[in-house]
Amino acid sequence: MIDWEKRWQAGQTGWDLGAASPPLIEYADQIPSAKRDLRVLIPGCGNGYEAIHLLENGFSNISMVDIAPTAVERLQQRLDTAVPGWQGQLQVLCADFFALEGPYDLILEQTFFCALEPVQRPDYVQKMHRLLAPGGVLAGVLFDRDFEGGPPFGGHSDEYRALFEPLFEIQTLAPCYNSILPRAGAEVFVILRKNEL
Repeated sequence: MIDWEKRWQAGQTGWDLGAASPPLIEYADQIPSAKRDLRVLIPGCGNGYEAIHLLENGFSNISMVDIAPTAVERLQQRLDTAVPGWQGQLQVLCADFFALEGPYDLILEQTFFCALEPVQRPDYVQKMHRLLAPGGVLAGVLFDRDFEGGPPFGGHSDEYRALFEPLFEIQTLAPCYNSILPRAGAEVFVILRKNEL
């Protein structure tokens, strides 16, 4: 079991981009203003850069979760500075993702999937399906490369397709054209719509 709290306390946060993920921001910015009250979840939220962007751009019903208390505490401090009055629009939870209850209309994925042990991936897919409301969408970035050891844990499009297809309509699973430079050519962007069983 990975001790994420220990990593946060030790400053071992090499996954942190230092800013919002360009692919996620471009995706969110395409959502019409009239629909920005949809219920959004960002799991493994870390420093929450994406949530700050969403709040600043009219999204008003955001939930964020991280298992590390230090991450949650720092995020709350950052929100107090960046977006005063955020509490009415955003909920920050210190909890295990697998214990969450939905429903959510949109779940944004950025480095959470790759932080989980690969053996947990089928459970991740099942949980995402349960958390999403009918017609809900899971969208975000997954690695398209291998890593030695982990986390992060890598993967490839064929694996993702096999994992998600039974429970999701794969609307997009394609090379990410707007990754940050250090990850260029090593990511895919996914848009997955929940199938009704």
